This record gives sequence, structure tokens and C-alpha cells, in this order.
Amino acid sequence: MARTGKRIREARKKITGLQANSVQDAVRLVREGATAKFDETLEIAINLSVDPRHADQMVRGTVNLPNGTGKKIRIAVFARDQKAEEAKEAGADVVGAEDLMEAIQGGNIDFDRCIATPDMMPLVGRLGKILGPRNLMPNPRVGTVTPNLKEAISNAKGGEIQFRVDKTGIVHAGIGKASFNEEQLVENVIAFVGAVNRAKPAGAKGKYVKRISLSSTMGPGVEVEIASAGGN
Repeated sequence: MARTGKRIREARKKITGLQANSVQDAVRLVREGATAKFDETLEIAINLSVDPRHADQMVRGTVNLPNGTGKKIRIAVFARDQKAEEAKEAGADVVGAEDLMEAIQGGNIDFDRCIATPDMMPLVGRLGKILGPRNLMPNPRVGTVTPNLKEAISNAKGGEIQFRVDKTGIVHAGIGKASFNEEQLVENVIAFVGAVNRAKPAGAKGKYVKRISLSSTMGPGVEVEIASAGGN
């Protein structure tokens, strides 16, 4: 069994015996434990009382974090002709059609968000088995299949993130950097939890949000009092 490093052991000491913390205290504890030599990402995990195997219990959506993610987002756009030029002017990092499809099929997936115009979906649909498991498949429900490329690219570059519940009923995402101040991170946490609340599916039973925890990339998890983060 791998030995736990001294830095992690020290971080865990600060939270041992603690119950759920207010969102403000949780953010403070996570930032204090983020002592790696790089700017760690603040990550949130929300355990929901849903079974995503059932269509009426799937949870997915988007949220514009008020303070962004602190991460540079690379965007790929499927478009042709005038729309391709529009995407390039709006700041897309990769733009193409069949050539982009072939690059992805060859394993070249150097982007964090994939957007497509509606007319490109018959082509993009061939990539479902590649993009789907990576949560990169364009979808009109989250605004990544759209004729308004400028707005979609601007949102993605400005801090919009997508979320989708995994097969264990957990939604997780990176919502900022440890270098952000506490107020910025608290605002991002509350915005993210609010978006997950609004995405509550009709088939959800009982208490929707069961547990919320925060952690940094290399740090231990800290439980968050659900009500303080705006959960229900």
C-alpha cells in the first residue's frame, strides 16, 4: 500500500473529527490544505439521490460561474464556410468538418469543449462513442449545438461549465483555483449548487442532495453543510 505523504497527513489533521462545515469554512479549510507547488483546482462533488440509468433521473446542465474557473478552455467547433469563419473570429481554437472528424477518430482530442452548428450533427454523430464518454458530445440541451457560435464560444471562454451526473449518482466539477480568494470560491460553489438544484429531474425521489464535499487537487475532502451552499 502506498504511504500517505506528510503534506496530506497534515492537511487531514485539520479536518479530523469535523462534521459538515458551512460553505465559507469548507472553502477556507480546502484553501489551507492546498499546499502543492502548483495552483490547485477546487473541486466539488455532489451526491444525489438519483439513478441515472433511468431517463427521468438524468441530471445535466450548464452554469456560468460568476468568477470563472481559472482554467484556459480550448474549444473545437464543427462548422463550414461562413460559420467556420465566425467561429475562428470568436476565438475557437480548432475549427473544421470532415478533417476535424478524422483528427478526433485518430485520437487527437486536444480540446475541452466541442460545439457544432445544427447542420453538422449528422457528421458529429459518428463520433458519439468517442466524445460521449468524455462528456464532449455537442448537445442542444446544454447549448453546444447552436447556430449562435459567437455566444456559445464566449460563454465557454468566460467560465461556463457543463455538468452531468455519473453512474454512481455524483456530479463533480472543478469550480475555481486555490489562488482565488474565499469570497470568489464561495460564490462559485453556491452558483454551481444552484444550477444542480435547478436541474433536478422529475424522477428524483426523497431528499435530492444527499452530500456535498469540496477538495483541492491534492488535498483531502471537506464535507459542506448542504443548506449553507443552497442545496435542498
